[in-house]
Formats: sequence, structure tokens, C-alpha cells
Amino acid sequence: MVKIKDLNTRTDDQLSEQLGELKREQFNLRFQAATNQLEKPSRVREVRRTIARIKTLQNARAQSAESSDKAARSAAAKA
Repeated sequence: MVKIKDLNTRTDDQLSEQLGELKREQFNLRFQAATNQLEKPSRVREVRRTIARIKTLQNARAQSAESSDKAARSAAAKA
């Protein structure tokens, strides 16, 4: 299971790469579940939640970058 602390230390590129890997795994798990070949059903839940954690972190980083850009623009406009 991936901890949020581990995700916080990763770069945006690493997060995007891991997100792609997890989506591929989720796709494969979905097919395994459909054909009753799923060995570890709890892995579906774990992958889904890790994807959500990564997306949440990416959105938070994007919002903080956007707000800092707005602050910089307003400071430049006042100067």
C-alpha cells in the first residue's frame, strides 16, 4: 500500500508515470475479476484508492501553482 508521505516526495512526472501504471493494473484487474481469475480481490480497492490519492495530490499541486501564479501577477500589476 502506498503511503501519502511517499507520494508527496515524488515529482509530478513520477506521479503521472505511476498513475498510468496503476490505471493499466486496474484495467487488468477488472478483466481478471470478470473472468473469475482474481487472486486478491482487495488489490482492486487498494489500486482504486491509490489512484485517487495521486489525483488528489496532483490537483492540490495544480491549485497551489495556480494561486501562486495569480499572486505573482497581482503583485506585478501593483508595482
